[in-house]
Amino acid sequence: MAFDACMMRAVLSEIRKDFGEAKIEKVLQPQNDEVDLVIHQGKLSRRLIFNVGPNAPRLQLSDTVKENPQTPPMFCMLLRKKLIGCRIVDIEQRDFDRIAVFTLTGFDDMGYRMEQKLICEIMGKYANLILTDADEKIVSALKIIDFAASTVRQVLPGLRYVTPASQGKLCPLDVDKSVFEQKYAEFPKEKTVEKFITTVWGGIATQIAHELCFRATGKIDVLLGECSSESLYSVFLPWQEVLNENRYAPSALIDKNGKPTDYSYMEITYSAAVGEVKRYPDTASLFDAYFEEKDRLERIHQRAHDLIQLISNAKTRTQKKLDLQKQALLDSEAAEDYKKQGDLIIANIYLLKRGMERFDCVDYADENCPTVTVNLDKRLTPAQNAQRMYKKYNKCKNAKEILTKCIAEWEAELIYLDSVYDCLSRAVSEIDLVQIREELYRSGYASRMKDYRPAKFKPSKPYEFVTSGGYRVLVGKNNTQNDSLTFKEAGKLDLWFHVKDMPGSHVILFCNGEEPSENDYTEAASLAAGHSQATGDLVAVDYTRVKNVKKPAGAKPGYVIYHTNYTAFVKPRKTLG
Repeated sequence: MAFDACMMRAVLSEIRKDFGEAKIEKVLQPQNDEVDLVIHQGKLSRRLIFNVGPNAPRLQLSDTVKENPQTPPMFCMLLRKKLIGCRIVDIEQRDFDRIAVFTLTGFDDMGYRMEQKLICEIMGKYANLILTDADEKIVSALKIIDFAASTVRQVLPGLRYVTPASQGKLCPLDVDKSVFEQKYAEFPKEKTVEKFITTVWGGIATQIAHELCFRATGKIDVLLGECSSESLYSVFLPWQEVLNENRYAPSALIDKNGKPTDYSYMEITYSAAVGEVKRYPDTASLFDAYFEEKDRLERIHQRAHDLIQLISNAKTRTQKKLDLQKQALLDSEAAEDYKKQGDLIIANIYLLKRGMERFDCVDYADENCPTVTVNLDKRLTPAQNAQRMYKKYNKCKNAKEILTKCIAEWEAELIYLDSVYDCLSRAVSEIDLVQIREELYRSGYASRMKDYRPAKFKPSKPYEFVTSGGYRVLVGKNNTQNDSLTFKEAGKLDLWFHVKDMPGSHVILFCNGEEPSENDYTEAASLAAGHSQATGDLVAVDYTRVKNVKKPAGAKPGYVIYHTNYTAFVKPRKTLG
C-alpha cells in the first residue's frame, strides 16, 4: 500500500498521543534520504523517522537502532544545530494531504526563544524534508529543488514554502450522505467503484478503495453502475468514522513464507485468500516489521554500491576470459591432426615438390587406410611444410597444458567472486562492508578500488547460536571470518558444515570430539543452508570433522577442500529458537 493521507493521519495521531510535547535529544541521518530524531517525553523515548527515499517514503515512530555514518552529512549537522533541545508544540496535517508540519520551539544562539517548522512531504519520489522559520521561509531542505529541476515549484533556502498544488479532490472526513449521493450521481457509471473513490475523494490509496468495494459488493473490480449508492455509503460511513475517531487497526498481509507483503491502517479482508492478516498494536511496530528487511537491503546497496559494481565488472571480465580460453582449448584439440599431417608429408616427401598446394595420399596409420588430402604452403619446401606442422603440434600441445591450468584458476576466481557477493548480500553493518573491502584489497583488487585506504576497525564477530543440546555454533559473515573460524578457532574434532557446491558461510559446531544428537546436527546444517545462496525447502549441506578440511596453498580467502564428508538435506534457517 502507498503511504496515503489516511495513513499519515493515523501516524500523526499516535505521535500526538505520546509525544505531542516531546523534546528533541538527538538528530541522526543513517541514510542520505532518511533523518531520525530521538525524541523524549516523560518516561518514553523513541525515534521519529522521516524517510523521503523513492522506494519507501514514510513518517513513523520506531524502536529500531540503525548504524550511522562516521561523518554526518551537512543537512544532519544543520539540524543538530537548529533542533537539538527544541520541543514539539504542534503537529498538523496540512489540507488532508501527505504533508506533516511539526512546529518546534527552542532558543537561538543569543538565548532568545524562537519558533521553527519541520515539514515532511511524503509524495513518492518527490518526498522531501524541509526546515523553515516561523514564517515558513525555507532555511534548508534534504532535497534542494532549483529551477533546473522544476519550473513549477522550487525548494530553495530563502524562498517562502509553498504547499504542493491541490488536485481538487474532496476531503472524505466531513462528507455527509447528501454530498456522497450527489457525487455518485454525477460520476460516470461505466467506470469502476475504485475509480470513483480515488478520483472524487482525496488521500485514499487504491488498496483502500478496493477494500471498500469488496465490503460493499464482495468483489474488488466492480463497475459503479453495478453498485448502489446505499450499499457503497454503508461501508464508506464506518470507514469515515475510523478516521474521525482515530480507531485504527494497523495490520499486514503475511505470505506463506511468513514475510509481510502489504500493510494498512485498517484490516484488509479481500487479500485474506492469498495470505494471513496480522494485527499490530500501532503503526510503529507495523512499519518496523514491514520495512526492517527492505531498509537493511537498501542501506547495504547504497553503501556497497562500489563493491557491487567492482564484483559485477570482475565477474564479467573473468567470464569473458574464461570463454576465450575454453574456445582456445577446443582449438588446441587439433594438435594430433597437425602431427599426422607432418608425418604424412615426411612419408611422401620423395613425391613432393616446392610450389604444390596439396597432395593426396593413403594414411596407412589408420586401419581403414583412407585417402586423405594434405594442404601445403606453396612458398615452402616439403621439409619446411613438415616442420611447420610439427611446430603447430608443439604449440597446441603446450597451449593445452597451460590453458587447462588457467581455466581452473579462472573458474576458482568466479567461485571466489560469487562467495564475496554472497557475503555482501548478507552484510548487516558498516563493519561487515569494511571487512569485505579489506578482503578484496588483500585479494588483488587494490588497483580497482579507487582511492582505497585500509581502515582501522574492530572486526565484527561471527553469528553465534546455541543448539537445543547446548552446543555452541558459530557462523562466518565473510570469507576472512570463514578462514578464521575453520583454521584458528575450531578444534580438529569439531564439526564443520557448508552448503553443497554453492557459496555460503562456514559453520562450526563446537563439540570437541563428542557426538552431538541428531537434532544438533540438523540445527547446525540448517544454519549453513540459511546463510548461503541456496533456496528451496530442502538444501544439501556437507559436513565433516574440521581435521578433514584443508586449504590449498595460495587459495583465495574462504576456499577449502575436504574429504570423507557426509551430506544432509535440511530446511534453511537464519536463526535458532
